[in-house]
Amino acid sequence: MTPLSLRVTQEPVTQVADDPRCARGLAWIDENTAWVTEQQIRLTEIPAPEFGEARRAAALKDLFAASQLQVRIDKTGNVIAERAWADGKGSSGLKSVILIAAHLDTVFPANTDVHVRRDGERLLAPGISDNGAGLAALVGFARALAESGIRTEKTIALAGDVGEEGEGNLRGIRSLVDAYGARLAAVVAVDGPSSDHITTQAIASRRLEIDITGPGGHSWSDFGAANPITAISRGIVRFSSVSIPTDPRSTYNFGVINGGTSVNSIPSQAAVKVDLRSEDERELTRLESRLRDAMQAGVNEEVSQTGAASDALQLNFHLLGTRPAGRLSDDSPLLATLRSVDRYLGNVSRLEKSSTDANLPLSLGIPAVAIGGGGKGGGSHTTEEWYDPTGRELGLKRLFLTVVSLAGMER
Repeated sequence: MTPLSLRVTQEPVTQVADDPRCARGLAWIDENTAWVTEQQIRLTEIPAPEFGEARRAAALKDLFAASQLQVRIDKTGNVIAERAWADGKGSSGLKSVILIAAHLDTVFPANTDVHVRRDGERLLAPGISDNGAGLAALVGFARALAESGIRTEKTIALAGDVGEEGEGNLRGIRSLVDAYGARLAAVVAVDGPSSDHITTQAIASRRLEIDITGPGGHSWSDFGAANPITAISRGIVRFSSVSIPTDPRSTYNFGVINGGTSVNSIPSQAAVKVDLRSEDERELTRLESRLRDAMQAGVNEEVSQTGAASDALQLNFHLLGTRPAGRLSDDSPLLATLRSVDRYLGNVSRLEKSSTDANLPLSLGIPAVAIGGGGKGGGSHTTEEWYDPTGRELGLKRLFLTVVSLAGMER
């Protein structure tokens, strides 16, 4: 896939910002951050577990529609909105697209209490920052664009996408990139809070489930039978002794483990889910190979220790998802535009490496970044997650000016 060329606007960001239409959009942001926070609370309190984002998607669709956008939900479950001009023309008919995406899903199961609590300026709830902050930024951007009256040379497409977290395997952004194809000029993923970073390098990851099965039995009468839980434990301990490099930075996490039916039953099955990440695809392949070796060694050790038959335990690996690596060029017009906007706003930002929706377009050579939606947050992926809207307007203005500059204002 060869993306269309993307050039920085010919005009300085100051000239874009001083345009009366753009100034209206920026003024709306200054005056309506409280409203944006209200929408963030509303969306956060709608559960959106992996593969269960439909209710939140419907609510986002209504918010987009209220901002004069043409909205649809695609077969994957993504909410896609494009600007609808009064005369039926405008950017939706052009051949290039600036895609702004924020993921709908959270890491929390459906029965999680997502009621938002207040502690001073802080809002507390699972998912309030990741990705309540990103979704709220999309909603705020959409309304500011509507209030500004700006028409753009390129299509601005907003998307609340599914399947970014956990085992979603980026299925939402994969579908969006496939649908827009060569029309994509750039992708901006809005993920979490803050305004102090620009993610330009995508961290590669692989997520696997390791399953071990055995004969099972009674804890007393069948004592000594090969135990899948013990075998998995042996494998985990072995892999945990593997040297993990700091350059390229690499990580692993045993995130979920389950098996067995009762305390007095030898389990017939056990499984563990593992997340491997690295800045380098080759190192990721090495880690996966060492993981497979460690788990096989754990099975062999358990069989040997118990004196069971060599085939008493069966080991299986299942690939749950993979995220490709990629990097935005240092001389990319997309990065230059963001840097220019930061200078105009007096915002200091740093380049970061992370695993986000930007992974997929970056791996295909499509200019992409991930940025925050503004404000502050912490405790991501825990039930003590929090968000502070202080400084939210900076993140919204940053997104607004960047996207409008990239899309180009019609005269």
